[in-house]
Amino acid sequence: MIIGEVLIARNVITRKELETALDVQRDKLFQRGVAVPLGKVVVELKYATEAQIVQAVNEHYRIHVTSLSDNIRGLIRRIGDSLTEEVPAPRVPIWLQLSVTMTVVMLLTVGLLSYVILERQKEKLYNHAVKLGMVSLGYFGSNAKTLLLEDNILSLNALIKNAEGVDGHLYALIVDNKEVIKAHTDASQIGKTMVRYPPTGEVESRGEVTYFTHDGGGVGPVLNMSVPIIFKEKRLGEVHVGLSIDFIDQLFLEERAFLAISTMIIGLIGLVVAVLFGRRFSKPISSLVVATQEFAKGNYSHRVDSRRNDELGRLATAFNRMGKELFKQSMMRESFGKYVGSDVLELIMQNPETTWLKGRKNQATVLFADIRGFTAYTETRAPETLVEELNQYFEIATTIILKHGGYVDKFIGDAVLAVFGVPVNYENHSERCLRAAVEMQKAFRQAAESGRNPLLSRVGISIKSGVVVAGSIGSQAKMEYTVIGDTVNVAAYINTLAQGGEIVVGSIVMERHRDILEVESLVPQKVKGRSGLVEVYRVTGIRGYGK
Repeated sequence: MIIGEVLIARNVITRKELETALDVQRDKLFQRGVAVPLGKVVVELKYATEAQIVQAVNEHYRIHVTSLSDNIRGLIRRIGDSLTEEVPAPRVPIWLQLSVTMTVVMLLTVGLLSYVILERQKEKLYNHAVKLGMVSLGYFGSNAKTLLLEDNILSLNALIKNAEGVDGHLYALIVDNKEVIKAHTDASQIGKTMVRYPPTGEVESRGEVTYFTHDGGGVGPVLNMSVPIIFKEKRLGEVHVGLSIDFIDQLFLEERAFLAISTMIIGLIGLVVAVLFGRRFSKPISSLVVATQEFAKGNYSHRVDSRRNDELGRLATAFNRMGKELFKQSMMRESFGKYVGSDVLELIMQNPETTWLKGRKNQATVLFADIRGFTAYTETRAPETLVEELNQYFEIATTIILKHGGYVDKFIGDAVLAVFGVPVNYENHSERCLRAAVEMQKAFRQAAESGRNPLLSRVGISIKSGVVVAGSIGSQAKMEYTVIGDTVNVAAYINTLAQGGEIVVGSIVMERHRDILEVESLVPQKVKGRSGLVEVYRVTGIRGYGK
């Protein structure tokens, strides 16, 4: 059974995860040239732990191994079963596919063309040899008429000797009507009766010329050609010429060697051109693959060379444009994520057009953090030091607020406005806010005691629960998601009652968490715009946190 199917059957991985793991395994095989076991790929992708894979194999085959490095296959063979691993074939680069395809097509075309040319060339060479023999026969026949009548043996042999200087001619001879050799390139044959060569092939003729092939013994096959010597319609004898077939074949072999070398050169040039051509088209595709991988890693600043003036160039331009847009979105996501927690950010990104942007009333808890005596403090500090201390203060505050699921609404000078319960509606928003405030004061106190930032010991925090109006407020040029309403105003007002290191809360927060809060009552406050007094409590401790 294939190991991937074993893991699916044991619910260790899903079918989709197996397909992804096989793709990764194929890529690794192509990159390294060595197959990486599928189990290790699954572990690297964090689809399952090594322990889960080992357990699945042990349970399925009823063996006992402790890691993927053990001899699993050997143990399985002992029980008569088999464990196979579907190792996917490595991906073949497109440039190599194009190069091989173009080279094979080119070689087949050139090879077929060469074969046709060679066959035609062979026929032409044979015909050329026949014509050459006919020219020799015509020359000898014309000049031998008078000499043969006069029986001038010396002149006839002087004439025949001319055949020895012609390429491919093995012999030439003149016989009379009685088949007596009057002239021959081999002087020892003069005066003998001619012995006819038995043809090894079909006897052919062109006009008065007759020709056929015969076995020439040590010189190989010979093309014998003959023509009668006619003088005033009277046959005086015959002229015979023997042409070497090997000489014709040698000419053919030379032509074939030339074509073979030409084919190799063309093939080599074609291979180089095909590789360059394939690389030209595959390189942009490989760049796009790399860009996709970089985008998947979050590297949206990666760019693809788009200087081509074709479809691939336009595709690269589109990829770069997409990278810019993704970079902008990631920057927006990262920037906005500094003000809201990851859960809030996911809600916003998944539902950008939903009602969280529109105004609505919600039960929420508002937190104000402000530095006491900040104006006077700024007069004694250098601007660079002051900015550094403020940034540390905001860093601690926002980190803890986001940790507890709050939303940093805004910074107002040296004050921080945060809200719990919007845009994500937590049932325990007031408890989250309270715990965040306690943790913030603890962090401020520890940082201040280190002596690096005395500003942190002056932070007072106020908390108020109630109804708020949340939504995106502003103009077309600038929008801001914020909370407004009586609860926000009261939280800001009672913040003046919190001294450095203190937390004050409204009555609703105190009533909800009476069981964990230790408080002391402050003088009820008259808030502008409200008919009654606002009850305020100073937190002296929270069970599980201390003061």
